[in-house]
Amino acid sequence: MRPLFKRGVSFAHQMVTDHCKVRVFGPFSGFTVIGSLFAFLVAITCACLFVLPIFEPAIYTSEIPKPSGSNLMRTCNVFEGSWIPEESYPLYNASQCPFAERGFNCLANGRRDRGYTKWRWKPRHCDIPQFDVSAILEYLRGKRVVFVGDSLSRTQWESFICMLMTGVEDKRSVYEIYGNQITKQVRFLSVGFNSYNLKVDFYRSVFLAQPGPVPKHAPKRVKLTIRLDKLDDISKEWIDSDFLIFNSGHWWTPTKLFEMGCYFQLGGSLKLGMPIASAFKTALNTWASWVESNVNPNRTSVFFRTFESSHWSGRNRNSCKVTRRPSSKTHGRDKSSISDTIMKVAKQMAFPVRVLHVTPMGAFRSDAHVGPWSNNPSVPDCSHWCLPGVPDMWNEILFSYMLSKNGEIFQ
Repeated sequence: MRPLFKRGVSFAHQMVTDHCKVRVFGPFSGFTVIGSLFAFLVAITCACLFVLPIFEPAIYTSEIPKPSGSNLMRTCNVFEGSWIPEESYPLYNASQCPFAERGFNCLANGRRDRGYTKWRWKPRHCDIPQFDVSAILEYLRGKRVVFVGDSLSRTQWESFICMLMTGVEDKRSVYEIYGNQITKQVRFLSVGFNSYNLKVDFYRSVFLAQPGPVPKHAPKRVKLTIRLDKLDDISKEWIDSDFLIFNSGHWWTPTKLFEMGCYFQLGGSLKLGMPIASAFKTALNTWASWVESNVNPNRTSVFFRTFESSHWSGRNRNSCKVTRRPSSKTHGRDKSSISDTIMKVAKQMAFPVRVLHVTPMGAFRSDAHVGPWSNNPSVPDCSHWCLPGVPDMWNEILFSYMLSKNGEIFQ
C-alpha cells in the first residue's frame, strides 16, 4: 500500500503542477482539473485505508468461529461432528467397576475386538474439554445427581459412576446405599461417594407418565394404562437434586404398548385410538408443566437426552449386525420424531432445560452396540451400548455443561 500511496500522491501533484504551467490548452483545462482532483481524491482514499484501519471493509462468514477458552459451548453445537480415533480411550475398565452391569460389559462377555472403545466424538467447530475427574469430583462435592428414564438412562448412570470412580482412591468408599444389586428389575438405585458426600441416583420411569389401573368397562385387551396427564408417582423424589437428567423414548412403540395391552388415558377417558406420537407429546407436556411448577431453577439444572439411535435391521427390524468400525453414513438414523418432539417441547418452556441431542452422534456407532455380547448371548441387542463406550461421551458432554456457567465452558 505504501508504494501505491506514494505514486498516487506524486501523480496528483504532477497533474496539478502541469495544469498550472500549461495554459495553452485552454479548451482542455476543465478536464485536466477534474482529472487532477479525481486522482488526488483516489490518493487520499488509499492513504485513509492504509493509515486508518477502521475504514477497512468487514469480512462476513457463515462459519461459526473456533472457540478458545471460556466460550466453547457458546460458539458451536457440540452435537454436530464426527467420531475420531483416540488411543487414550477407554476412560475406565468396566470389569473393575462394580456398577457396570455384566450385560453391558461386552469385553467380559467375549467380545474380542476392542476398537469400538477407541473413538472420541469431535464437534465440527470446537473441542469438548478433556475429562478431568478430579475437577468434576470436587465440583460435585455435597451434591445430588438424579437420572430418570429407561434402561438407556441406567446405562448412562452406570457410565457416570464408573468414570467418577477412576478419581477415587478408596473404591470401597463408593457403594450402593441400600445394598441393591445393579439389575434392570430394581426401580431405584442410589450410589454414594462417601469421600465427597455425593449421591448419584437412578429412577426407572420408562414413560415418565404415571401407569394406572384398567378403568371399569374397558375392553379385555386393555391390561394397563398410561395416565398422560399425570407424571410418575415417584416424581416427588426427584425434586431435591442439583442435577436432573431425563430420557424416554424406547418404550413408546407398538410392541411395548399395544401388544402388551397398554393404552393411553386422559382424565377418566380411555384413548384407545390415540397415536403414539400424540401420546408422547401429551406426556412430555405434562412433564414440562411438572418441571416448571416443582423444580427450582436457582438450585437444579435440568437435562433431557434425546432418542438414542439403534441399529436393528431386516424386514421385521429384528436383525442385529454389529460392525467393527463406526458407520460412514447415518442411513437416516440421525433423525427421530421422538427427538424432534423433545426439542420442540423444551424450546417452549420457560424453565431453562438443556437438551442433550445425542441422536446424530449415535447414528454412526453401529459398532458399539451390545449385539451378542450380553449376559444372554442368544438374544442380540442393537439398542443398548457396550460399556465403556458411547454413553461415556454423553457424560463427557454432561460434565462439561456441569462445569459451565450459562452454557459457557471454563477449561
